Amino acid sequence: MADSGLDLMTGGPSEPGGHGRRRAETPRRKPWGRRILVLVIVLAIAFGGYAAYGKVSDMFGGPADYSGQGTAKVTVEVPKGADGQQIANILKKAGVVETAEAFYQLALKDSRFQSVQAGFYQLRREMSSEAALTALIDKGNRIEGKVTIPEGSRVGQIVKLIAAGSKIKQPDLLAALDKPESLGLPKVANLNPEGYLFPATYTVVPGTTATELLRQMVKKTLDVAKSLDIGTRAKALGLTGEQIITVASILEYEAKKDADYPKVARVLYNRLDAGMALQLDSTVSYVSNRKGDVFTTPKERADPSKYNTYQNPGLPPGPIGSPGEKTIEAALNPADGSWLYFVAVNLDTGETIFSNTFAEHNVAVAKLQEYCKTSDAC
Repeated sequence: MADSGLDLMTGGPSEPGGHGRRRAETPRRKPWGRRILVLVIVLAIAFGGYAAYGKVSDMFGGPADYSGQGTAKVTVEVPKGADGQQIANILKKAGVVETAEAFYQLALKDSRFQSVQAGFYQLRREMSSEAALTALIDKGNRIEGKVTIPEGSRVGQIVKLIAAGSKIKQPDLLAALDKPESLGLPKVANLNPEGYLFPATYTVVPGTTATELLRQMVKKTLDVAKSLDIGTRAKALGLTGEQIITVASILEYEAKKDADYPKVARVLYNRLDAGMALQLDSTVSYVSNRKGDVFTTPKERADPSKYNTYQNPGLPPGPIGSPGEKTIEAALNPADGSWLYFVAVNLDTGETIFSNTFAEHNVAVAKLQEYCKTSDAC
């Protein structure tokens, strides 16, 4: 075979005869054990990321961490959707833990962290990461309040419910109500918050002022009104949005069953169309502040207040409570019928009879009177 002219061992041209140079010495190879160790470390860093760092750092004592249950109290917010690193940073900034790294490493390996919920917590400064995590999963350390406003609630009742369910004081609420222009009320409310503090459950975070909470409740009413398209649908009925809220507030007091809300609304509209007085005990009770039953006295029904629908034709000048979404929808979508009268004949179940004539109505009223002979509800 002809000489190729290349020395396979040296990679360079051969000298004549191929015997004039020594073969290049093979480089010494590093021990296999060292290669494997380097490979393992590289893979650990590549695939383990921060967790791998945490385990390695543990070998050298880990990140700095306080010990014990902490000192002075501090309020900390865990935002909705915050992850372990974000919560660790929040705790560090508040002085709860010594380093964010210490808490984050604990969060990575402790399954209890998965039960930490968003909210406000009363913790302590200079807590160990272990103590901080234990405190965060303890519901007793959550300091937010919840206020539930039932459908039909009136301003006076709402003030008491807020004061009882939060740290907002009743005098502060009354002071805020004395400045209705700061509550975000619509013009049609004429600076009267009655009917515009939407009934719902509200989370009251620490530091919330009376004005802020009341504004939130008004905004909820406006949001519901927008979602139900009250303005457009009210016009189709020949009414204003304010009148729809007023009708809905009456329904909260005049009916007990969801199925009866649209029927009562139809009775009100039929009487309005016929030029008849509404004659509603609910609007009279709103003025007299009567409690305990659904009836009124002749003296109460003689009150000249514009809310007295026995003495004044048409709807009262405004809502008599805060209606919920069901009654607002019923006021916008009344049932079909020619009824002019209705009366609840069983105050426990809410059974109601609807009548077209006064004679039929009297028969129903007699049934109510018979029921009242044996019931404490009357």
